[in-house]
Amino acid sequence: MTSCRKRMTSSLAVWAVVHLVQLICFASMATGKKTASDIPPGSGPIALSVERIGDTHSRDYCAMYGICGERSDGKVLNCPYGFPSVEPDELFSAKIQSLCPTITGNVCCTEAQFDTLRTQVQQAIPFLVGCPACLRNFLNLFCELSCSPNQSLFINVTAVAEINSNVTVDAIDFFVTEEFGEGLYSSCKDVKFGTMNTRALEFIGAGARNYREWFAFIGQKAELYFPGSPYSINFKSVVPEPSPMELMNVSVYSCGDTSLGCSCGDCPPSPMCSASGPPPPHENDSCSIKIWSIQVGCIEFSLALVYIVLISAFFGWTSFYGKRESRRSAFMKQPLLESTGEDGSTETDEELLMKVPEYYRGDNIQFSSIHEHITSFFRTYGTFVVRNPARVLCLSLATVILLCVGLVRFKVETRPEKLWVGPGSRAAEEKHFFDSHLAPFYRIEQLILATIPDAKSGRRPSIVSNSNIQLLFEIQEKIDGINANYSGSMVSLTDICLKPLGEDCATQSILQYFKMDPDNLETYGGVTHAEYCFQHYTSAETCLSAFKAPLDPSTALGGFSGSNYSEASAFIITYPVNNAVEDANNANGRAVAWEKAFIQLVKEELLPLVQSNNLTLSFSSESSIEEELKRESTADIMTILLSYLVMFAYISVTLGDTPNLSTFYISSKVLLGLSGVIIVLLSVLGSVGFFSALGVKSTLIIMEVIPFLVLAVGVDNMCILVHAMKRQSSDLPLEDQISNALAEVGPSITLASLSEVLAFAVGAFISMPACRVFSMFAALAVLLDFLLQVTAFVALITYDFRRTQDNRIDCFPCIKFNSSEAYSEESNRRTPGLLVRYMKEVHAPILGLWGIKMFVIAVFVAFTLGSIALSTRIQPGLEQQIVLPRDSYLQGYFANVSEYLRIGPPLYFVVKNYNYSAGSSHTDKLCSISNCDSNSLLNEISRASLTPESSYIAKPAASWLDDFLVWLSPEAFGCCRKFINGTYCPPDDQPPCCSPDEGFCGLGGVCKDCTTCFRQSDLVNGRPSTAQFKEKLPWFLNALPSADCAKGGHGAYTSSVDLNGYESGVIRASDFRTYHTPLNEQEDYVRSLQAAREFCSKVSDDLKMDIFPYSVFYIFFEQYLDIWRVALISVAIALGAIFVVCLVITSSLWSSVIVSIVLTMMVVDLMGVMSVLNIQLNAVSVVNLLMSIGIAVEFCLHILQAFLVSQGDRNQRMKAALSTMGASVFSGITLTKLCGVIVLYFSRSEIFVVYYFQMYLALVLIGFLHGLVFLPVVLSLFGPPSVSPPPASPELN
Repeated sequence: MTSCRKRMTSSLAVWAVVHLVQLICFASMATGKKTASDIPPGSGPIALSVERIGDTHSRDYCAMYGICGERSDGKVLNCPYGFPSVEPDELFSAKIQSLCPTITGNVCCTEAQFDTLRTQVQQAIPFLVGCPACLRNFLNLFCELSCSPNQSLFINVTAVAEINSNVTVDAIDFFVTEEFGEGLYSSCKDVKFGTMNTRALEFIGAGARNYREWFAFIGQKAELYFPGSPYSINFKSVVPEPSPMELMNVSVYSCGDTSLGCSCGDCPPSPMCSASGPPPPHENDSCSIKIWSIQVGCIEFSLALVYIVLISAFFGWTSFYGKRESRRSAFMKQPLLESTGEDGSTETDEELLMKVPEYYRGDNIQFSSIHEHITSFFRTYGTFVVRNPARVLCLSLATVILLCVGLVRFKVETRPEKLWVGPGSRAAEEKHFFDSHLAPFYRIEQLILATIPDAKSGRRPSIVSNSNIQLLFEIQEKIDGINANYSGSMVSLTDICLKPLGEDCATQSILQYFKMDPDNLETYGGVTHAEYCFQHYTSAETCLSAFKAPLDPSTALGGFSGSNYSEASAFIITYPVNNAVEDANNANGRAVAWEKAFIQLVKEELLPLVQSNNLTLSFSSESSIEEELKRESTADIMTILLSYLVMFAYISVTLGDTPNLSTFYISSKVLLGLSGVIIVLLSVLGSVGFFSALGVKSTLIIMEVIPFLVLAVGVDNMCILVHAMKRQSSDLPLEDQISNALAEVGPSITLASLSEVLAFAVGAFISMPACRVFSMFAALAVLLDFLLQVTAFVALITYDFRRTQDNRIDCFPCIKFNSSEAYSEESNRRTPGLLVRYMKEVHAPILGLWGIKMFVIAVFVAFTLGSIALSTRIQPGLEQQIVLPRDSYLQGYFANVSEYLRIGPPLYFVVKNYNYSAGSSHTDKLCSISNCDSNSLLNEISRASLTPESSYIAKPAASWLDDFLVWLSPEAFGCCRKFINGTYCPPDDQPPCCSPDEGFCGLGGVCKDCTTCFRQSDLVNGRPSTAQFKEKLPWFLNALPSADCAKGGHGAYTSSVDLNGYESGVIRASDFRTYHTPLNEQEDYVRSLQAAREFCSKVSDDLKMDIFPYSVFYIFFEQYLDIWRVALISVAIALGAIFVVCLVITSSLWSSVIVSIVLTMMVVDLMGVMSVLNIQLNAVSVVNLLMSIGIAVEFCLHILQAFLVSQGDRNQRMKAALSTMGASVFSGITLTKLCGVIVLYFSRSEIFVVYYFQMYLALVLIGFLHGLVFLPVVLSLFGPPSVSPPPASPELN
C-alpha cells in the first residue's frame, strides 16, 4: 500500500519531454518561415530539381538550408540545398560558438534557425547538464546536423515532398560512426533524471538500451498532430560504395573524462569511481558441515554431539546406580515397616507413606524459616476465616469493588501506532521529526481489480481490455459521486485529494492515459492507446495524466513480469488524500468521513458490479485497519463466553464429589464454581479499574484474553484448595479442616501465584505498548485473583462445607434436605476418585520402572535439544492478516498487495542540519552531479541500488539538491531566469511569458528581456554563494516544471526541504527519495530496515553528517531488530525471578535448580513448537513465552512440594507425590486449561487461533508432560532430600 504514497510527487517533475528529442531534430533543420532572400542569390529552393538532390557531397557544402513550407499541423519543412556553406557574421559566429564549439568558419544554418535550435535544445539541457560529457556529446550531434559546414558529407536528402509548389525535405540519411554512437550512448546511459527516480534516457530516448534504439527513436517521422520530427531521419553507420560521403565522427567524450567529468552516480565506470564500486551482495554466513552426501548445519551437528555425550553419561550412571538399587531391593522384598491398623489389618510402609500429607499438619516437620512462617500464617489465617467468613468476604469484595470505580475512566486504544510502537523508540522519534519538519505520508485509498485464474492452466488472463477499462470508468464515476456528511457539510474526493499541480487529483490509475475522461476512450483508440502509453508514458503528450505528470504503469498495474505491462492481470487504483501531522484536533475528520462512505460504496455497489464482470475486487482505506480492529472487539464475545461456560461447567463438576444421583444436589459445587468465576471477573475488573484510574488505556487483547487467562490460572488454585479440603478427616472440626488444608497447599499456591505475577510483570519492560500494558494488567489481575482466592473463596468454601454438613441443596442453600438418605461426606471422601486411583496404581508405578525412566530422560532431552535447533528458524514479525478478523475484507486486500504490487514502499534519506554556506563542504558530500565527492550520499545510494538483493534499494534517489544546482546553472538557460527588476522570470512556455490559449509559445513578449540568474563567472566552481543559495532556493521550490525547464521543483520537492530558519545558512531537514524493492514477507521488511540503517550509519560516519533512513513501515518493524535479545533477556529475568522466589521460600538450592531446569526446558520446547507451527516471534509471542513460564510453574511446584514433604527413598517419595497431587494437577490444572483453550479454536480472529489457541494448547500439553512425567522421573533420580524427619506416629510405635 505504501508503495504509491509518494509516487505521484515523483511524477510531477516534468513531463517535459513529450517530444523533446524529435523537436530538437526538427529544430536542427528548421528556421521559421523564410523567403528567398535568406538563400544566396540565384539558388532559391524552387529552382532545385529532384535530380540534383544530393549530387554534391564534399567539404564546405550543405545538404539543407532554409524553410520551404509547413505541414498542416504547423511543423515547418526544410529546403533541399546542395550548395556551399555560408559565412556567418561575427556576432552570429560567436553565438554558434557558445553552443557548438566544434563548428568554426562557414555554417549551413541561418541565424533564425540557430535560435530555434537553441530554444529547443534548452529542453534537454536540464536532463543532461549534471553530466557535462554526455551533454557535450548530445549537443555535438545536433550541432553537426544543423550547422556543420561539411553537412553534405554525412547528410543525404533521400526523399522530398511538394508543399504549395515548393520542394521540401521528406527524408534524410544521417551517416554517423559507430564509435560516436557508442560513445554518445555510453556517456549518457547512466545519467539520472532524479525528479522521476529514473534514467534520463527514459525521457530523451524512450528507454533505449543501445545507441541504435536511441537513434531510431530520434529519427522516426511523426504523424500529423503528433510530437516528433516532420520527416524521417535514417541513422546509418556504413557509407555505400562508391559514394564520396563520409561518416560524421566528431570527437566524443567519455563520461569519465577528467575535463568534463560526470558524477559517480551518472558514470559508474569512471576511474574515480572504480575504487568504490557497488557493495558485494550479501552472502549467507550460515555454518554447515558435510557428512558424506548430507549437508548438516553446525548448530544441529553440535547439538547432536551434546545429546550423544549426555545420554551416554546418563546411561552409564544409571547402569551403575541401577545395579546398586537392585542389590538393595533384594532386602526389601518384605515391608520394612509394618503395623496393625485399628481394624486389625496390616499396613505396609508405602501405605503409611501415602498418609504423609495428614502428618503434614503436625508441628514436627522442620521447614525453612520462610516456609515455616508461611505455613504458620496460613494455619492461623484459616482459623480466622472460619470464625469470621462474612467479615473476610465483605472486606475482600469491598476492596475489589473500590478498585472497579476506576472503570469510569475506562478507554480503549485502537490506533495501531499507539498499540505496537513504543513512544521512546528511534523509529517513533524519526517519524515525528519527518512529519513535523517535512510532511506526513498521504492517506491512501486503494482498489485492486484482478482477473480470475483459468480453471485449467491456473494462470490469470490479462485484464487490459476495452471492456475492463470501460468498467473502470463506471467505477470512477461512482467514486466521484461520493458525498460524505461531516459536521453538516458534504465532502467529496476533490475536497480532500492530493492536487500537486492545478485542480486535478493525482489519482494513480490507467484512466489517466485518457485524461480521466470517458469520452477519450474511443477518441484515443481504447486499449491500443493504453498499451502505447505503457511504453511511452514519459515521451508522448497524449499519455500525460490529467494532473500533467507522467504515470508510471508499474504503479497502476499488477501481476506482470518485467515490463510486459500488457500481460497485467490486475488494475491498481490509488487515491492519495492529504494527511495531517497530528490528529489531536480531528484534522483528518473530513477524510475519515469520506473513507467510511467509500468503503460502504465498495461493499454495496462496486463489489457486486465487479463480480458480475467475472473479476475480483479487494479494497482498503487509510482508516480500515483501525475500524477493523474496533470490529474485532466484538467479534469473539461469543467465543469468550462459550469458553467461560465450558470452564464453569467443568469447575462445577470437578469441585464436587463422586457423582451419586441420590445426593448429587447436595454434593455438587455449582454455586461454589459460579462464585469462583465471579471472583475471577472481579479481579480482572479491579485490575482494569486500577490502571484506568491512572489514565492507562486498555486494549482489545486485555478485554478478551486476560479474563480467560486469569480464569485458567485461578481455577487451578480453586481445585487444589477444594481437593485439599477433601483430604482432611471429617472427624476434625471444620475450623481445623480449613486450617490444615491452607497449611498444606498455601505455600505452594503462594509460590506459584507469586511466580506467575513476576513472570507477567517482566513483560511490563517490553517496549511495545500493547504487550507492556497487557502484562501490567495481567500481573495485577493474577495478584488480585490470588488474594481473592485465599480470602473470599476460602470464606465461600467455609459456607459451602457448612451447607453440605447441614444437607442443604446446592444453588438453593435455604432448602434443607431431610431424607433418611443423608449425605455422608466422610464416605465420599474415603472413596478415591478415578484419577487418584490411576495416579496411585498405574501412573506412579510405571514411572518407577528403570527402563521407563531411561526412556523418558532420553526422549525429553532429545526434544529439548531438537527444539533449540528448531527455534533458530523462528522468523520475527507479525503478519497484518493475523491481527484482523478472519472475515475482514482486508484479508484479501493484503494478499493481493503481496501478489500484485511491483514496487516497494518509498524510502527517504533524511539529512539533518545541512550547511549550504559557501565555506561548508556539505553540498559536495551530498550531491551527485559533476564536481561532487565520489563518496557523496547520492553517489552511495546510486551504488547501493546496483545490489538491490542486499541493499533493498530499488533505484537511485531523487535529489532536490542536484536538480536545484542544475536549475541554477547558466547552461540551463531556460530555468533560473530573472526580469530586469530582479524578480523571478518563468520559462517561456509558462505564464506570463506564454498564455495557455496562445498555443505555440515563441520568443518575445513580456519575457523577451529575461536573462539567466547568473553568469558562469558569478559562481564559484559551479556552486552558488551562500546569498545566492538562500535567495534562489524558494524560487526553485515554487518553479513549475514544463517543457522549457524540466527541473522546476514545485510538486516533486515541495515537501522535501524544511525552509523554517534556513536563512541562517543551515537547512534543518531535507530528504532524498527513492524506493525499496518489493517487500512481500515480514522478513523482507525487517531486513530492509536493518540494511537501510546500516547503510546510513556507514555513510554518516564517512561524511560526518547526521543522516537517517525513513519509511512509513519502519515504526512498526523496528521492534523486530532486537526481538530475540528482548525475548531471551525477558525469559532469563522471569526464570531468574522464579529461581530466587523458590530459593527464598523453600531454602533448597537443589529444588530451585531442578524447577528452573524443567521450566527452561518447557520454554525451549514451546519455542520448538512455534517453529514447527510457523508462529513468528513478536511482542505477542514474547508475552506468551513469559506467561508460559508463569503457568508452567503450576505444573511443577505442587508436585515438588508434595515430594519435599514425603518420606522414604526418592522413588517412594515420587510415587507419594503423584498419588497426593497428581490428580489435582491433572484435573485442576491440565484439564481446566484444556477445556478453555479448545474453545479458542473457533475464534473469528486469527491472532486468537495462532497465538492463543495453538501456543496455549502446546503449553498445556508440554506442561502436563513435564509436570507429570518428566519432573517425577527427575525427582526419583536426582530429587532433593526430604524437608522433615520421619514422623513419630502411634502406628510406627
